Amino acid sequence: MSPSSRRCECAWPIAALLGVALAGCSSVGDFGRLKPSLGSDDIHAWVGQEATARAGAPISAAHLTEDERTLRDLAFPLIEPPYDRQRWDAVVYEYGLDRKFRRELWIDDPTVYYAHLQKAIVRSTAVRYSRLSDDIRDDIVGIDPFFAVARRVIDLDRRRQASMHAVADLSPAEALDAQARIGENALVIAWVQHALVERCASYRFALEHLAVVEPDAAAADVDRALTQLQQKTAANNLVVAPHFAGQPEPAVALSASGE
Repeated sequence: MSPSSRRCECAWPIAALLGVALAGCSSVGDFGRLKPSLGSDDIHAWVGQEATARAGAPISAAHLTEDERTLRDLAFPLIEPPYDRQRWDAVVYEYGLDRKFRRELWIDDPTVYYAHLQKAIVRSTAVRYSRLSDDIRDDIVGIDPFFAVARRVIDLDRRRQASMHAVADLSPAEALDAQARIGENALVIAWVQHALVERCASYRFALEHLAVVEPDAAAADVDRALTQLQQKTAANNLVVAPHFAGQPEPAVALSASGE
């Protein structure tokens, strides 16, 4: 490959970003997802790789199945900080091309969301409450589709595990890739579970402080929405999640009974 070809390949993310910026439009669509015209099949493959690397587990080289790809696509809006959903550089952010973006996703600090809410250039208290409510409801909408796919992936991984013992000529490399992918899938689900718990804490911090600093009748509606999000989060505890902010242990899939 010629040096000029390599330069062209490396330059495409910058060109894409400039195109979005100059066009004056956002690259993200509904619920923080990248617009189809700017995406690719494995745009969020890095989500699984990052979760696996964080846990110190092996990364699978196997191709993603449709469900595994969808799992990562639906995971991204639930781990992405709400205040980043309309970033001008969302193309780079969604592709995970710069590790500093991904490192920010691991920060567990319930005060950060409130700080961003207060820094927003708005003069209306109602707008701040509305933004908090919208962010909570976006998460509520995203939970059911993600965990529906997560349950399918967990079920298929159990079948995959059983099939491995029935294939006599399975190579060591194939076995390693399969085991690594099972772990990777569980870690993606664990990351979302962890992110939702942390996000609920951030929303609660923001709501409680807004209610003191800028009291408004809208607080009651936001509180009801947040309670719903917390209930949905608790009802979808599918895997034993490592503490991603510390020294995590491999995630273990729970049985159907939750044990």
